[in-house]
Amino acid sequence: MNKSRTFLFYMFILPWLIGFFIFTAGPMIYSLYMSFTDYSGLGAANWVGIENYKKIFSEDPLFWQSLWNTLFYTILGVPLGLVVGYLLAVLLNAKVKFMGVFRTIFYLPSLVPTVASSLLWILIFQPDFGIANAVLSFLHLPTSNWLLSEEMVKPALIIMSLWGAGGGMVIYLAGLQSVPASLYEAAELDGAGKLRKFWHVTVPMTSNVIFFNLIMGLIGSFQVFTQAYVVSSGNGGPNYKSLFYVFYLYQDAFKFFKMGYASALAWILFIIILIFTLIQFKVFGKKVYYEFDE
Repeated sequence: MNKSRTFLFYMFILPWLIGFFIFTAGPMIYSLYMSFTDYSGLGAANWVGIENYKKIFSEDPLFWQSLWNTLFYTILGVPLGLVVGYLLAVLLNAKVKFMGVFRTIFYLPSLVPTVASSLLWILIFQPDFGIANAVLSFLHLPTSNWLLSEEMVKPALIIMSLWGAGGGMVIYLAGLQSVPASLYEAAELDGAGKLRKFWHVTVPMTSNVIFFNLIMGLIGSFQVFTQAYVVSSGNGGPNYKSLFYVFYLYQDAFKFFKMGYASALAWILFIIILIFTLIQFKVFGKKVYYEFDE
């Protein structure tokens, strides 16, 4: 009986296993091999050992620039996105009329294709006639060149990333609605106000969805590409300040035809993301509440 159930189990997951090895594991192993070659994508691949990795760390300033740009975007953008998405979900969890309409309005921007939203933000950040500078001028604050400024292009891209906060908001909203009302009632009996109920009941009970969005947000921010490519017209400007890691990897692979070099960059990115993810599990993993915890 057990053998029969085991056989059925493997039969059911067989399509997924085939797809995983053909479309995920296979290309990954092949790219690992290519990272030790000078493959250009057109001719034969010649084995060069660890030369690609040595060149990346010792002779490539754009590697360090793109890595710094990505870390800056991740360190500031991920926490900001978590807070904005969570606060939106808290506001949209209130029981008022037409709440479904409000939720739809805040969720719709996350459905807009990244290219379209990037073109929209280019207009918003136009130094001469953009809405961003118009608002700053109205408030008597200094204006900026935004996407044309070396100092402001990364903050501008972080602001752009908040456009898609509705995606995380939906997950937060599901977590908020799963918090038992009895916990709030017990907290009220103990004299807790709204702020204490939020901090001591809502946040701990939704820590699992916060942690999930943290992990996914970090992985996604390390792979940011489209918006930087569109706003910089594909050159990573000004002065490479919007050249993010995957953007640089793409240029090496498909613009300069250095597939072997780009494969090495991809494996370094994989290791960086893996390390950051493991650190998060180590630091926050035990503080997360799961319903099946004893």
